[in-house]
Amino acid sequence: MKSEANVHQDAARFLSQPVAAQPGSPLRVAVYSRIAEAIRNGLLTPGSMIPTETELGADMKVSRTVVREALMLLEEDGLIRARRGVGRFVSDTLPRIGIERIRPFEEVLGSPGQQIEVKRVQVVRQEASEFVAPGIGVDPGAECWLWESVLLRDGEAIAHLQENVTAQAVSLGKGAATPLEIKDDGGATLLAALTTQLGRVPGPGECQISLSQVGPSRAKLLDLRGSDPVLVLTQYVRQNNRPFYLAKCLIAARAGHLSIMQSFPS
Repeated sequence: MKSEANVHQDAARFLSQPVAAQPGSPLRVAVYSRIAEAIRNGLLTPGSMIPTETELGADMKVSRTVVREALMLLEEDGLIRARRGVGRFVSDTLPRIGIERIRPFEEVLGSPGQQIEVKRVQVVRQEASEFVAPGIGVDPGAECWLWESVLLRDGEAIAHLQENVTAQAVSLGKGAATPLEIKDDGGATLLAALTTQLGRVPGPGECQISLSQVGPSRAKLLDLRGSDPVLVLTQYVRQNNRPFYLAKCLIAARAGHLSIMQSFPS
């Protein structure tokens, strides 16, 4: 286990690397991302004091004004808090990352101290429907994989998840196209398994949100009535600029809120 001194040194080294703006993105966003990553990775621990505007500006080779703007955004998003006359500190409780990032649904619906259990319903190779086919980049009728799961929190079913990828050979880089060999240990979603296998699925992605009724067959899996409302998250992810992964997640009201991080337009 690292000592507090070592953690402080790691944070200092991480924050002292110069930052550069990405095309189309202001410099304050790069500074925001660097500090936020240090907080999320535990290099800056909850309740700890962060360096001053002057120190951060000198370390990252940016102006104090840019740092101040980044810190304002971090405070707006609940990652840090200011104590007048003292300084800025990492918030004791961090806001949960929501659906603004491409992540497996067990992470989206999980929270500190509450692990999500994945209960597999089926893994089957079948023909892609008119809905699924464009979402995974194949023609209707082409073979695809369907992973169906129920997600449980503290033993209670909170979501029903259907995930699809093609069963045809695909090229994930510069090499020749090969079939996806997806290992199913029964305890993770398809996207989590792909992330483990591929390192990460870079995206981009899109998540569509709608409201529907659960329906009779899925109601049994979630211990609901067929007419009960559910939040429907339809997740599309691209790989090498081609449709790659499609998921539909039905979330019961008992799952609680989902967060979407927001800020004012740049």
